[in-house]
Amino acid sequence: VSEELNQFVQRIERIQDEMDVAKEGMKEVFAELKSRGYDPKIVRKIIALKKRNPDDVEEEKALLEMYGKALGLGIFA
Repeated sequence: VSEELNQFVQRIERIQDEMDVAKEGMKEVFAELKSRGYDPKIVRKIIALKKRNPDDVEEEKALLEMYGKALGLGIFA
């Protein structure tokens, strides 16, 4: 039992190390992106949108536009 538990712990630690390396890589990519004049906040939103169901995104977009117009927000004129 202790050997099996130790193996699980070691696997988790390896995965955590890999995640740390990946996070550092992401920071570097976003820093480069920003240095090239792109807005990291917008790029993060684009990445999140790409992961979602296109129908859900379209529905949300339509509701945002409808509510924005109802509130008289100029960005939806």
